[in-house]
Amino acid sequence: MVRALSLSIGQLSDRRILSVLAKSVALTLAIFIALGLALRWAFTGRDPCALVPGYTCVIGSAEGGIAATLLTLVGLWLLFPAISIGVLGLFSDDVVDAVEARHYPAEAASARPPGIGRSVRLGLASAGRLIGYNLLALPFYVLLLLTAFGPVALFLIVNAFALGRDLDEMVAVRHLDEAARKARLKLTRGGRALTGLVATGLFMIPFVNLLAPVLGAALATHRFHGSRG
Repeated sequence: MVRALSLSIGQLSDRRILSVLAKSVALTLAIFIALGLALRWAFTGRDPCALVPGYTCVIGSAEGGIAATLLTLVGLWLLFPAISIGVLGLFSDDVVDAVEARHYPAEAASARPPGIGRSVRLGLASAGRLIGYNLLALPFYVLLLLTAFGPVALFLIVNAFALGRDLDEMVAVRHLDEAARKARLKLTRGGRALTGLVATGLFMIPFVNLLAPVLGAALATHRFHGSRG
């Protein structure tokens, strides 16, 4: 794992990796900015107290902006891995191909690129899975707020399993048919969870979390070929 992570970090200067990094970060941040603006529009001018006879509390532009900002920040914490992995799905094959071309040329030569259509489906499935898992865990996040490290530990566990699967599948789809990928899911749970745990940890570090999707894809590529070897 240490070697795989070291190799992944060492390739961040690769032009193809930098190109994917720039595009994925820009698109991910644009999505959250659009979400914040949409929430502000949705809140401003609304009167949540209208349900109670005789009361009024119309939300002004400033209050709507504050509420939208707070909710967007919460969304950044909970949904950033899901959205950024979903966005990465558009470009993940470029990252995997760059890593394989440098470190696994024989495998790169025999790879079957998934194409943009399948890449988009993989990205959307990954985002949906991560959002779904975290929504299911939301009541437990709230309960664990009373503890010091409970929410962080739960976030690591929940996302480790989801991210491990999704990142591994971004590589496996280039080399295995559907039956082989399903068989691999049963045999590599521990290894995939470890990859997902490292990737989730990267998502929790400020600024490093911007690199986490690309580093996660590169790490999964090394782990995939290491496990097959």
